[in-house]
Amino acid sequence: MSGHSKWATTKHKKAIIDAKRGKAFTRLAKEITVAARIGGGDPEGNPRLRTAMLKAREENMPMDNIKKAIQRGTGEIPGAHYEECQFEGHGPKGVAVMLKVQTDNKNRTVPELRTIFSKNGGNLGENGCVSWMFDQKGMISLEWPGATEDKAMELALETGADEFRLHENGIDLITSPADFSTVLESVKSRKLVPTFAEITMIPQTSVHLDGKDAQMMVRLMEALEEHDDVENVWSNFDIPDALLEQLLSGNP
Repeated sequence: MSGHSKWATTKHKKAIIDAKRGKAFTRLAKEITVAARIGGGDPEGNPRLRTAMLKAREENMPMDNIKKAIQRGTGEIPGAHYEECQFEGHGPKGVAVMLKVQTDNKNRTVPELRTIFSKNGGNLGENGCVSWMFDQKGMISLEWPGATEDKAMELALETGADEFRLHENGIDLITSPADFSTVLESVKSRKLVPTFAEITMIPQTSVHLDGKDAQMMVRLMEALEEHDDVENVWSNFDIPDALLEQLLSGNP
């Protein structure tokens, strides 16, 4: 779990940098458009759209951009038609990798993803090859150095989380997808600021990596997340925190 949690926190920090380049806005707009197309343009009756809009506001996306993305989804204004796809594959040492992709040209995206996998010690597989290793859950990560099990359990009970997981720098609260928004609001009402909060795919087991395998896995994750059509990447790798920080800093 440590690798998953650590990468999730790092991805949140990276999103702030991406936002400055406009990349995060593009991905958020795609998600809002797809959510509106599937479930309608009213966030009150569309939980997925409501969550996407909340994330967009947290990244300071202008309301005009959000409104236009919704209108593209509902067909009120013209725009690209994004198809939502799931892809699965393996990284070094058989690490499981799942992708959520939103693309307007699947015939272009698939070979590009296959190339990224092959260049970084992995391979793109068939749908279903690794998805059975993951559970869809809400995850809210909090920096809380020195947190005790009793304190973490107390917070989980008070906020309505299903479970908690202690790690080196804090805790993760785990929820069902349906309860995620309620638990998140409860956390924020206590003046706690999550380092990561979203409905995600949590691996049931993990694969320990070090050395060259760890280095190659980080390159694969970064390359996949850099692809414009990739909305989310999930994996079950477990790289020691110190090594992961070193690799992410660009000092292998």
